[in-house]
Amino acid sequence: MSSLSRFYNRLIDAMAFLAAALLVWLMVAVVLSVAIRNLGFQPPAWLFSSTEYSMFYLTLLGAPWLVREKGHVYIEVAINRLPPPLLNSLSRLVMLICAVISFVLAWVGLELVLQNIESNDYDVRTYFVPMWIFTVTYPVSFLLMGIEFTRFMFSKETFHSCENGDA
Repeated sequence: MSSLSRFYNRLIDAMAFLAAALLVWLMVAVVLSVAIRNLGFQPPAWLFSSTEYSMFYLTLLGAPWLVREKGHVYIEVAINRLPPPLLNSLSRLVMLICAVISFVLAWVGLELVLQNIESNDYDVRTYFVPMWIFTVTYPVSFLLMGIEFTRFMFSKETFHSCENGDA
């Protein structure tokens, strides 16, 4: 395995680990917020904001790993009875469509990041946070998802598999 490939896989693993850590933080923050309210106090505003940001980040950071692990949802009942050659072709067509959509969203996300930087946009709900810090995850995550979908298009392994596992 080349060093670029190792770096790429570690990047996706690190993003997934960060997404998992954010999921743990969400659990802690919700329990903490409920406990504070039950004690008759108002939770700090940053606690609520951090849960919003965490949900946003964990979704985008975990998505490329989810694609790599074939964890995205698809309707098995619709494809289970397809003959393996047809399933193979259909799976690759679906991956092409997913890759194209991902690359388009990565491009649009990059335009959004550049627009946020150019217009000096800030999220001002709790703290003054530059918007590009949030939107930078769009192009990165969608680019990596596009790469993962493309990998499935050109590999021997397909994203979808038959009930008997021989697609």
